Amino acid sequence: MNYKNRFNLIALALAAAVLFSVFTLYVSAHSSRTYAGIDISARAATLYCPETGEFLYDKCSDEKLPMASTTKIMTALVAVENSDPKDEVTVDGRAVGIEGSSAYLKAGEVLTMEELLYALMLQSANDAAVAIACHISGSVEDFAALMNDKARQIGLSNTNFTNPHGLHSDEHYTTARELALIAAEALSYPLLQNVCSTYKRTFTSGERSRTYVNHNKLLLRLDDAIGVKTGFTKKSGRCLVGAAERDELLLISVTLDAPSDWSDHEKMLERGFSLIEKITFAGVGEISYTLPVVGGTTESVTVKNRDCASVIVPKGEHMIERYVRLERFAVAPIKCGDVIGSAVFTLDGEEVATVKLVAECDVEKKKEP
Repeated sequence: MNYKNRFNLIALALAAAVLFSVFTLYVSAHSSRTYAGIDISARAATLYCPETGEFLYDKCSDEKLPMASTTKIMTALVAVENSDPKDEVTVDGRAVGIEGSSAYLKAGEVLTMEELLYALMLQSANDAAVAIACHISGSVEDFAALMNDKARQIGLSNTNFTNPHGLHSDEHYTTARELALIAAEALSYPLLQNVCSTYKRTFTSGERSRTYVNHNKLLLRLDDAIGVKTGFTKKSGRCLVGAAERDELLLISVTLDAPSDWSDHEKMLERGFSLIEKITFAGVGEISYTLPVVGGTTESVTVKNRDCASVIVPKGEHMIERYVRLERFAVAPIKCGDVIGSAVFTLDGEEVATVKLVAECDVEKKKEP
């Protein structure tokens, strides 16, 4: 078979293969998102889906309230953005003897920033919070300024910090909604997600050994829980930021002043997961085609998607269609990473995601004889 005939056959086969493909997913049906019948004890609460930016549940979520040790989520976030986990921190004398939960740090002893983060988030150690603040900013006041700068950067307008630990101050407050946004930002760092999801961690240095145990009972009560932080003072009541990830879907729950916080969070998270789901249309590299090349040193080039495509939708029965847009051939020269086409996904007839199809290798232009 000569080259021209072979090329035409390949082109026809390719056209038939890539112009249209369709598949349907069937999942358990839920027609709407509703929280009717859920009894939440908290004065303020919310359930947040970071990937969509949607708040799935709201109860007085914009009311300014004290947040106790859930403050430490922002402390940890500022710490990871302004230090390295391997940094050695010499405990400042101002950190010793802080009231409340403690790691019983001693002035002059040296810990890594990583250990201080575990002490902060698991043990809820107020002395660790001050040690971090003094190491990064030189004082609690200057560190609180960094916390407020970060809050403004995230876009928060109803949050203010005066300290890194959450002991009561009339000017130290947030809202359930904005605390969820802080938690989402913190969980975007793999280190902090790992810290928050750890139940127990022991650090040994020479003859010294400390074990930090997480106060967050959600890690034991909910299989999918990955954090985040507890808090309590007499003025704030019981505060809790929870998070769980199920089938690649992350939800963040927040309660402020909640007598039955563990139950509140289990109810919100379970209802959230029962109502929405994440559908992944294509993982990285899962869409692959071999395209004929005209005028190149090789006869074909492989194109793939380098990004994944997914969408979060109400649970139910959906029809998903995939349309692939490709020319019948590519013309040399081609550089690795050149966009050659795209794959478009529709959900129930509405376009919801697009991924680029790019060349997997260089193809040089064939030299003229």
